[in-house]
Amino acid sequence: MQTIRVATPSARYDVFAGRGLLESLAPRIEKAAGRLPRRVFVLTSPEIWSLWAEAFLPSFLELKAEPPVTLFLAPGELHKTMASAERLTREMTRAGGDRGSLLIAFGGGIVGDVGGFVASIFMRGIPYVHVPTTLLAQVDSSIGGKVGVNLPEGKNLVGSFHHPRAVFADIALLGTLSDRELRAGLMESIKAGIIRDRALLRFMEEQAEAILDRDPKSLERVIAASIRMKADVVSSDDRENGLRMILNFGHTVAHALEQVTRYKAMLHGEAVAWGMVAALSLGRRRGTITAGQLDRLESLIYRYGPLPALKLRARKIVAATAGDKKNTGGVRRFVLPLGIGDAGVVEDVTPDELEAAVNYMLAKAKAG
Repeated sequence: MQTIRVATPSARYDVFAGRGLLESLAPRIEKAAGRLPRRVFVLTSPEIWSLWAEAFLPSFLELKAEPPVTLFLAPGELHKTMASAERLTREMTRAGGDRGSLLIAFGGGIVGDVGGFVASIFMRGIPYVHVPTTLLAQVDSSIGGKVGVNLPEGKNLVGSFHHPRAVFADIALLGTLSDRELRAGLMESIKAGIIRDRALLRFMEEQAEAILDRDPKSLERVIAASIRMKADVVSSDDRENGLRMILNFGHTVAHALEQVTRYKAMLHGEAVAWGMVAALSLGRRRGTITAGQLDRLESLIYRYGPLPALKLRARKIVAATAGDKKNTGGVRRFVLPLGIGDAGVVEDVTPDELEAAVNYMLAKAKAG
């Protein structure tokens, strides 16, 4: 097991990455949170609970604690809404939740985002922990305290910063993950390599076959390196006022793709992959990366595919980027690669430049 520290001005906590964490979850939470409160809630999806409840519950019984109250959230971005948050907080109230309660977000990125948001607003804020069950959640969304829900006008437009008390990334949970979901999660690790970790990028190039075959040591190395990169960035920039914005590499176009397809056509990691292709194209046009670097990075993204087809109009996608939450005062912020292992934020990307990058992406999608 590897322990990675997140230390920000507002919170300090550990991310534990390894195997077999679920079976000893309750004492681990007790150690991280200081105590195990009387009322513990676990937010999960029906599918995850049916697979893992038998492994999840025994450690609570061994501590002679009351079983957690189970809350359910249906899978999919369509349920990442204010309506879901209201329903869940009302269920917690009816079940006797109070300021001393604890919430466990046990699921993928959507469960984590909604669970953290609910914890941030229930009784003006209660503690929570993450137990991410998807690769994408383990390497990215469970770390950093960004929680929230979507609006019809855009993704993650309502939310807050509310750090967990701990994150328990049990790699054994990935055993039930589909190949498609695994590949989608690995796109966030590719992103981590492009923006800040050349060694991780090289490892993913050299060991692609082993990683995709779920070799335990290779997968653990990718997960730990991805977590370490994000923990380092978050520790330096708690509230996304500067450096942390580079974590949004590929996400401006990705969020627009998700919005215009009504969150039905692709997984988040797949949208990020196409968003990175667009961002790499824009970087090449501006000269922040070479033609060779563009080919190398694009090839790596496609190696971890396949990616879903895109039958969309560039102007519609560009229009949707106007609702990106990074935009401030009418200024469109965009993350560009600066070589390999580095990235920066620019504020002067024109609509024409962005449309050209999106057209490049669409042409690549059409070419297959």
